[in-house]
Amino acid sequence: MLSDKGLEVKSASHADLSLAFEEFMRAFEAFKETNDRRLAEMERHLSADVVTVEKLARIDRALDEHKRLVDELVRKAGRPQLGSAAGLSAGLDRKAAFESYMRSGDSHALRNFEEKGLSVGSDTDGGYVVPEETERAINSAVREISPIRAIAGVRQVSGSVYKKPFAISGPEAGWVGETDPRPETAGPKLAELAFPTMELYAMPAATQSLLDDAAVDIDQWIADEVRVTFAAQEGAAFVAGDGVKKPKGFLSYPTIDNASWSWGKIGTISTGVSGDFPETAPADKLIDLVYSLKGEYRANGHFVMNRATQAVVRKMKDADGSYLWQPSAKPGEPANLMGFPVAESEDMPDIGPDSLAIAFGDFRRGYLIVDRVGIRVLRDPFSAKPYVLFYTTKRVGGGVQDFDAIKLLKFGA
Repeated sequence: MLSDKGLEVKSASHADLSLAFEEFMRAFEAFKETNDRRLAEMERHLSADVVTVEKLARIDRALDEHKRLVDELVRKAGRPQLGSAAGLSAGLDRKAAFESYMRSGDSHALRNFEEKGLSVGSDTDGGYVVPEETERAINSAVREISPIRAIAGVRQVSGSVYKKPFAISGPEAGWVGETDPRPETAGPKLAELAFPTMELYAMPAATQSLLDDAAVDIDQWIADEVRVTFAAQEGAAFVAGDGVKKPKGFLSYPTIDNASWSWGKIGTISTGVSGDFPETAPADKLIDLVYSLKGEYRANGHFVMNRATQAVVRKMKDADGSYLWQPSAKPGEPANLMGFPVAESEDMPDIGPDSLAIAFGDFRRGYLIVDRVGIRVLRDPFSAKPYVLFYTTKRVGGGVQDFDAIKLLKFGA
């Protein structure tokens, strides 16, 4: 049921997930029926009935809410449980030491573990590294929430900067006859891309009574508290970050008309209309965007846009009258546009004059996310008495690694 607060996720059983997905599919059928009626009214009267337009808007909002509910149920159903039998291994003692630090501030046992592991962490200059299973749970949850992280290339490093060489020009080569002389060829010209990692932090707070409650899984609690904050901050940076104390987003690089594309810039396809699709054959611009990408990248292509833009393209049809946007075939899979998956990122701009509201590309090859190994927690019982703060940090960087793998649709001439 829909309410003023939207749909609430109260459980993650398979029955709930199946029911939510069925409701989502029914909402999409209602959306198509109402939009078809709107288009028919426009053909007959040059404008749609206001009642039909308002009904379509309501269904469109409901469709988004049902999709959000399905996605949340999928995340809950697949969320790893910490502290289970699967975690009973050699790391159990370290987990107990970390929990003792989190609950009471006793860092003696944890300090011994980090010294044995040659870690430089201390409770005075950066906190302690969380157990490996907690780090995996946080990173897994962030990946599920962050749309760009889910489709981009990801590399873990132990240093503060990841450097990647690339060839500006390949070695010279040519055809020769069997007895022709072979002139010496020049070597390739190499350049280097650098991806520095920046510090991302969250500071969840807990009461001492929560920490004293033995039934509370502290590892799971810290993972749940920081995952949404980390995902939101990362998502914004990967799209539009300026590279200053944060990753550089793919929209922050210089752009150029794709016909004149050169390395170091992102190619654009223009709609020809300021702040809109063209009135005639608007879907052709999406086709132009798709085929501006080379075939080697197109096979793994993803659309990236926000919810408002998706609501616009959701109404488009092809020449045969079929909707270009189609819902996912089963829970947990993305919707697709013209057969390509759609990653919904609210950090993408709305459609407007000269906005770059839609991206398409092979983000696995085009955008690189660099994670420095280790998430750290510093316990602070003094700054916000009677609450205990947990200053949680990770280091992450990001930037474009292949400028030919991502294209943008520009809503302008």
